[in-house]
Amino acid sequence: MIDLTGKVALVTGSSRGIGRACALRLAEAGADIVVNYVTSGREADEVAAQIAAMGRHVACVRADVGQEEDVDDMVGFIKQEFGRLDILVHNAATGGFRPLAATTQRHFDAAMHTNVLSFVYLLKAAAPLLESAPGRGKAVVLSSHGTHMALPMYGLIGGSKAALTALARHWALELGDRGVNVNVVEAGLVETDSTKRLPGAAEMFAGRQYKTMMGERMLEAADVADAVLFLSSPLSDLVQGQTLVVDGGAAIHV
Repeated sequence: MIDLTGKVALVTGSSRGIGRACALRLAEAGADIVVNYVTSGREADEVAAQIAAMGRHVACVRADVGQEEDVDDMVGFIKQEFGRLDILVHNAATGGFRPLAATTQRHFDAAMHTNVLSFVYLLKAAAPLLESAPGRGKAVVLSSHGTHMALPMYGLIGGSKAALTALARHWALELGDRGVNVNVVEAGLVETDSTKRLPGAAEMFAGRQYKTMMGERMLEAADVADAVLFLSSPLSDLVQGQTLVVDGGAAIHV
């Protein structure tokens, strides 16, 4: 069993969906948690209450990770309130579902700031804490099949996720010898508030049983959180700059 007792984890975008599942899973393993959100304050408080009920130290921080000042303030708060940071899970994302032909500069800037530049801001600010963590610090990025597959209305998000995956490898190169592991979890189709809004979502969800090789078991947020837990633990110390695909085998065949 993975034991993260005494460790502190920041999970961005953790008020809902996969981020919420990751925050709860890390807390179940013993970690204290920083719940990050931008607009979903009520949901963030609900997640924090669940974590507190486990006996963990938890804090909710409203911060737009696409803004460097917000990120610096959040990491400063973590240092003051918790005194350490062992695990960074970057889940926050935006972009909207639209054709690339309808993309404006405002859409592009928002997606790239929140989905990509945010990871530069986060590790610039958090690297000193992660480097000083006992054992190895862990940074885990959530990505999707849109990095290498064309999906309807997903071009801007998919492109930003591809850039984010590349950034993770370069961060691993820069931080690996300084005591930090940087890896990616690429999740298949999970039913969340966001994916329900995908054009053709009903058909895609209905077709999952024909794509995966797990019988009637469908991929859930908790399954993605289990992969994040592994990459956040000492069991993954020799896993560096890699992408772990969690999709029940859906992406390996047509």
